[in-house]
Amino acid sequence: MNQITPILDFSTTAQTRQSIRDFLPEPLSRAEIEAVLEDARRAPSAVNAQPWLMHMVSGEMLQKLSDVLVEKFRHGTPNPDFIYEQSAFADVYETRMRESYKILYEAFNVSRADKKGRKNFAEENVRFYGAPHAAFFFAPDITDNVNVAMDVGMLVQTFMLALTARGFGSVPQLLLAFYPDVVRELLAVPKGYKLLVGVSFGRPNPASPANNIRIPRAPLGETVVFHD
Repeated sequence: MNQITPILDFSTTAQTRQSIRDFLPEPLSRAEIEAVLEDARRAPSAVNAQPWLMHMVSGEMLQKLSDVLVEKFRHGTPNPDFIYEQSAFADVYETRMRESYKILYEAFNVSRADKKGRKNFAEENVRFYGAPHAAFFFAPDITDNVNVAMDVGMLVQTFMLALTARGFGSVPQLLLAFYPDVVRELLAVPKGYKLLVGVSFGRPNPASPANNIRIPRAPLGETVVFHD
């Protein structure tokens, strides 16, 4: 299969992957998406069960899904399949979260006091940040779901790295999983599958200031313990 751009080495891929929040309208070809998925499907899973189901959404269906999700975001009540409460983060975790939000809001010229601007910023999630594609990752509802969620998490990371390696971009979005019933209905997802996360993806807009920010990572001394 011919590649449009050279494939990056792994270290460069890992170091340069970032969340993209401004995309060019030009879609990826089916061949480009399938090349990414060929890499992503090599993600590990416990006992090689591969407990996941991916839905790739583009074109008219993406717009239809966005319209419904925007309405739900404005007037509906979230009912995610998995509990995720940002208010539960405390201490150093809360500090990192708040620092990240500060950088993001500044990049989008949204002040702390601008409640409308902050809500509009959040709504861009359900507009897929203008991306021409979105991937939805589902897992079968099995026992307490911890292990299958871990497996799907590794799949999502491999998917995003495969995009980065080819010069594309993505952003993982928990908010896309806040209204799972809508997504399941529109995409005709079989019963028994829970929605973990959505990922918008496409070609990054290189002129966007929002795509040139770098969210810092904690130093190794804060997150790693060595034992000799």
